[in-house]
Amino acid sequence: MSSSPHRALRGLLPLCLAAGLVTLASPSPAVASPGSGPTAVVTMGDSYISGEAGRWQGNSLTTSGSRNGTDRAWTGSTYDPTRVYGTTEANGCHRSDSAEVKSAGPLAAEQINLACSGATTQNVFRASQGGVAFKGEAPQADQLAAVAATRDVKLIALSIGGNDLGFADVITTCATDYIVWYSYCYDDQQAAVDAKIDRAMADVGKSIDEIRAVMTGAGYAASDYRIVLQSYPSPIPRAADNRYGESGWSRVNTGGCPFWNKDSDWARDSLVPQIANRLKSVATAKGAQFLDLRDMLQGREVCAKSSKLVSSTVPAAAATSEWARWIDQNETQGPLQEDMHPNYYGQLALGRCLALIEDRTSGNYSCRNTAGTDASGMYLTAG
Repeated sequence: MSSSPHRALRGLLPLCLAAGLVTLASPSPAVASPGSGPTAVVTMGDSYISGEAGRWQGNSLTTSGSRNGTDRAWTGSTYDPTRVYGTTEANGCHRSDSAEVKSAGPLAAEQINLACSGATTQNVFRASQGGVAFKGEAPQADQLAAVAATRDVKLIALSIGGNDLGFADVITTCATDYIVWYSYCYDDQQAAVDAKIDRAMADVGKSIDEIRAVMTGAGYAASDYRIVLQSYPSPIPRAADNRYGESGWSRVNTGGCPFWNKDSDWARDSLVPQIANRLKSVATAKGAQFLDLRDMLQGREVCAKSSKLVSSTVPAAAATSEWARWIDQNETQGPLQEDMHPNYYGQLALGRCLALIEDRTSGNYSCRNTAGTDASGMYLTAG
């Protein structure tokens, strides 16, 4: 990576969590539902559930070859991201083979991923209710209608609202303030989030209403299926848990976590909890279960002291590697849209969280990891 702040800024300015197109499997023969047809678990929403960054198992400074085994797109001679993202690589949806619904295991006969990286709540609403097509695809609720008509849908997991709040802008601003302006971002970015959050949460609530309307229209009673609303994990650690010093270029050129201590603490202990608490309130008001992921990456974040970069002497491993994708501001390893998302290991962990809550038919839960283990160490706590 270059140590030039100007080059880093040019790379950071286009940072975006967006993009992609949902590709739905060919429908099964039409059958009456609910109660008949193949059972299905469906995921809907944005990049944190679509599978963004599933290409990467840990982070490595090596920019060639397999990147010390971290790049799952490496073929032995070139890079083929379709090995991970399939047909959605072409349009940027990045629905990976390790996405939550895929890595959760056989929870149903079919695991259907309608989520799209970069989606907002408007991309979930039905078109008849103000929904907007995204990347050439119909709104996700309209896609759900086709699924609900031909499958027996048992569980719908939803991750949405982050793009309504401008996560990409927050990350870009905070990183730019560290690299270029040597100033904090938490104060002005907190104000920006506060200005948007009421509307965003109202639209998250409408997204749940839209899902319920689709299911009712397909003949489902409320007791025939469940909706689980998820929150977001912090991809960066608290200042005290960062293995790199605050000054100098190690957080930029080595760690891929260019954030000041105050901004890191704000993100981890203020912003992420604020959003999680508001999402929980929405879930409660709308009769959905809530899966709190605020602590899911604890100790596994980018630059966390208890995790390690992958190198020629430190192999990629779920027990030791980071579970989130770092900021690769010069795009030496893949596109910027993958940055700051749960990576392959993180997605396996998310899948385990989904499998665990699928077994809990009611109540709200937090999902956490067990230090030094892989996804099998994920566990739920009530509340």
